[in-house]
Amino acid sequence: MNTLVIVLIAIVVLVAAYTLYGRWIAKKWGIDPTAITPAVAKNDGKDYVPTNGWTVFAHQFSSIAGAGPVTGAIQAAAFGWLPVLLWILIGGVFFGAVTDFGALYASVKNEGKSLGLIIEKYIGRLGRKLFLLFCWLFTLLVIAAFADMVAGTFNAYTVTEAGETVLAETAKSNGAAGSISLIFIGFAVVLGLIQKKFELKGWKQTVVGLVFTVAALAIGMMLPITAGKDAWTYITFIYIAFASVLPMWLLKQPRDYMTTFMFIGMIACAVLGLFMAHPTMNLPVYTGFTNENLGTMFPILFVTVACGAVSGFHSLVSSGTSSKTVANEKDMLKVGYGAMVLESFLAVIALCVAGAAAAADGTAAVGTPFQIFSHGVAGFMESFGIPVYVAQCFMTMCVSALALTSLDAVARIGRMSFQELFLPDDMENASGAQKVLCNPYFSTLITLVCGYVLTKIGYANIWPLFGSANQLLSALVLITLCVFMKVTGRSNKMLFPPLIIMLCVTFTALVQRTIGLVKAISAGSATFLVEGLQLIIAILLIALGVTIVVNSLRQYNKAEKSSAQ
Repeated sequence: MNTLVIVLIAIVVLVAAYTLYGRWIAKKWGIDPTAITPAVAKNDGKDYVPTNGWTVFAHQFSSIAGAGPVTGAIQAAAFGWLPVLLWILIGGVFFGAVTDFGALYASVKNEGKSLGLIIEKYIGRLGRKLFLLFCWLFTLLVIAAFADMVAGTFNAYTVTEAGETVLAETAKSNGAAGSISLIFIGFAVVLGLIQKKFELKGWKQTVVGLVFTVAALAIGMMLPITAGKDAWTYITFIYIAFASVLPMWLLKQPRDYMTTFMFIGMIACAVLGLFMAHPTMNLPVYTGFTNENLGTMFPILFVTVACGAVSGFHSLVSSGTSSKTVANEKDMLKVGYGAMVLESFLAVIALCVAGAAAAADGTAAVGTPFQIFSHGVAGFMESFGIPVYVAQCFMTMCVSALALTSLDAVARIGRMSFQELFLPDDMENASGAQKVLCNPYFSTLITLVCGYVLTKIGYANIWPLFGSANQLLSALVLITLCVFMKVTGRSNKMLFPPLIIMLCVTFTALVQRTIGLVKAISAGSATFLVEGLQLIIAILLIALGVTIVVNSLRQYNKAEKSSAQ
């Protein structure tokens, strides 16, 4: 099938979904453009900052569009491109966008509180403690993985078969991408200061953002930094430490705003390349229900596609940072629902690029999903007459930015989750220990130190459970939203189909994994630090999910009885 047809189908479906279904949900829940949002009511110049709607959209999209939509779609294509495409479109429209929008809506309607505090209000204190602990541990895993990914992308060296460390063939483009990232951060701070001083809006903000983005790319390509993975790891953690505590307007928002220009440019180059070349989708349509490497299509397809269709991490961004910057409720639809729809489109583009790169007999291209995507889009750019070095630098930067923008967001969310885990009812009368634990600098230090240690001791040992944990998080968010909507008298019928399906997906995946681990341990082919640790975490995730689901059902039944009286 022609990839151009697939792209056009995706555009029609996603635009129609936003226009019809998204607006219908907003109408059912109730959007009040005259309401005072938490960003306005609690403006502290740090976390709560009233912000232009498109800037918040840029922050939301940049933060949630991590590695998932690219890697997930391409890896899941082992089952065939058709089931992946169907799940991206159906999941994105009815699952992911609804969950992200719902989390943002619930937070804005609850003083900008995170999901953990919302759970305490509507479900109970135990649910809050368990959820926040889970969120914090989840962020540590993401911090470790994404920091390692970013540092590896910028790494200028490679190790030969003889064990010698030498400059890699991609040393110059990798180093240039690293330089661009650092210059990008500097320009982002300058943009934030200019924005604060002159209150730029509309075309003025766009022009300045574009100029800084292009300048960072041009200067960085001329001044590549040659450094190893360890050096880039230190630099990455220093950056996310600042991103965790600095005011949103000073670094995070302007950086995400500028990054969105790059992402849009990347997507535009991919779409234009597909339009001009309209290559054939060489990947097989469907390969069967079982794949010898991945397992059964249900639930593995859903867990693997992850962020391209639905992700629990997105809800942490919606309620952790975006909800505290929405200046007007009318912006919630484009921020919550719209950003997810755009991410689903990115996943479709990644699938088409991988399909175009595959051999005519259906054999997938060699390399990691990021490499396949990056090389494919860079190839399109070269066909437009763009120099090879420029195309390579741009795509390396874009690929690293997909991870880096999620990384700085998750570091800030991890800091906030740690604070809220120990947050007392009355901070003024809190003990000295509680005040220390709730201090933003101390919580940032603990979070990042733990994340750094995890990069060194082997986060890969537990990474196979990330997909299940992420999908479990989305299911827990959905059940929280069901209770919130019920208690507050709002429609929640659209939440039940995704909730039921995500619970089935999550628990099936975890049970399958648990059975597989038990068999491996029984056969004597397992080690404690890999399969043993995974087994412990899988059982804990199942217990966590069951506990929160049971407590949520109790509160839901109470709310239903109260409404019936």
